[in-house]
Amino acid sequence: MSANPDIRLVPADAAVTQGAAAPVVRPARRYGVVSISGATAALCIAALILWTAITDEAFEWPIFADYFFAAPVLAGVGMTLVLTFFSGLVAVVLGTILAIMRMTTNPILIAASTSYAWFFRGIPVLVQLIFWYNLALLFPAISLGFPGVGWLFSVPTNLVVTPFTAAVLGLGLSMGAYMGEVIRGGIISVGAGQIEAIRSLGMTHGQGLRRIILPQAMRVVLPPVGNELIGLLKWTSLASVISVTELMEQTNLIASRNFHVIPLLLVAALWYLSITTIFSIGQGWLERHFGKGA
Repeated sequence: MSANPDIRLVPADAAVTQGAAAPVVRPARRYGVVSISGATAALCIAALILWTAITDEAFEWPIFADYFFAAPVLAGVGMTLVLTFFSGLVAVVLGTILAIMRMTTNPILIAASTSYAWFFRGIPVLVQLIFWYNLALLFPAISLGFPGVGWLFSVPTNLVVTPFTAAVLGLGLSMGAYMGEVIRGGIISVGAGQIEAIRSLGMTHGQGLRRIILPQAMRVVLPPVGNELIGLLKWTSLASVISVTELMEQTNLIASRNFHVIPLLLVAALWYLSITTIFSIGQGWLERHFGKGA
């Protein structure tokens, strides 16, 4: 008998029979002194930053508003997105090839993949961009021919390796080394039983990789790949040193003419932050899509 006449105890099996919802147990929230102090300090710092940004005239928010949707800035945003797309495409394709090479039993392919990752991860991206931009100093022309036949064609290197091409090569080849390790980690995460199932079904190595291994590895690969692509988006700002008119270069050119450096830097920063946010939302959607069976 219950001590409180307003409360009636119902057996568990009776509750299920009657369709009653099971009670939800939630732990009591306890905020310690350290937690409260940390939250208070974080709110105070955020309020101080916001107040400073609003009241300090050096931020020049009217100038910021005038240039945020200016045509040169939007052109720079477009170039940044195009550069990110092509560099990311090169990186993902190259990284997948490198990961597959690393997973084979052929020692030459393993050595080639390992050497590539060692080389391109060890050289700063800025150095690679400048190298590809100045490739004509090393090879004035790109030629193809055969001994005794002559040259089939010869093209000046500067016509082929433009600043945009140099940026795609520098960013894509460098990021491909990182992508290879990320994708290899995703392939390794697939259980050995899947390999045995592929063999028992009579699939070739390529069929099993395409139909079984890579689809399962996507759930593990997507978070770090998305993170690398977001990093690549920010790497594109380095292309301004080789005269690629992406977002950072456009804002620098405008600031060099009107001398409003801070508001133009804020324009670039907010555009990068906005694009990164959109990328993060897309990444989250893909992660939920490929994680349905988990």
